[in-house]
Amino acid sequence: MTEMEPRTLWSEVSGGPGAATAYQRRFDDLAAQGMDIHGEAAFVASVLSPPARVLDAGCGTGRVAIQLTALGYHCVGVDADAAMIEVAEQRDPSTTWVRQDLSRLQLRSQAFELVVLAGNVIPLLAPGTLLATVQRLAAHLQPGGLVVAGFGLDAAHLPEGCPVTPLEDYDRACEVAELSLLRRYGTWDRAAWRPGSGYAVSVHRLDD
Repeated sequence: MTEMEPRTLWSEVSGGPGAATAYQRRFDDLAAQGMDIHGEAAFVASVLSPPARVLDAGCGTGRVAIQLTALGYHCVGVDADAAMIEVAEQRDPSTTWVRQDLSRLQLRSQAFELVVLAGNVIPLLAPGTLLATVQRLAAHLQPGGLVVAGFGLDAAHLPEGCPVTPLEDYDRACEVAELSLLRRYGTWDRAAWRPGSGYAVSVHRLDD
């Protein structure tokens, strides 16, 4: 029996064919304007030194994973979108890229020390797969490993058509997966998080 095509909400809100190229072009344009587009990788570097093993879950076109590889991490990028993975492979053949649905993630490589989810991966998951996704990510962590997830909490910080995933729902899924909240920030540059903030970066740790 043929496995179902991996799908997330990204396939519905992205705009169809050419979305992966357009997505990467947007960040290329920002970089050309002198903007720092590597806040997530810098955050990872602030909590974990290379050459640690890092999983970029929902890697898209590879912006975060490629920078982590350049910094000396052993990074694997995973995404369900074939076009995204294709762009990532073209941009950096030296990083390992895998096309898989995160809710059914099964990698053969050894456990990771950190999983990073950037770019609104959590709210863009297929409906009903949050718990399964968090459990699969936790299953690929070493004891004491970290899950770092940043995502928007209101319409102003999410793609058009993307529903809000309440922090309470994400924290509950983490608790079931035996991940304990260590700290929470309002941005990737460690600005303070306050209730009502439109964005959150959460750091959870896998219980020993």
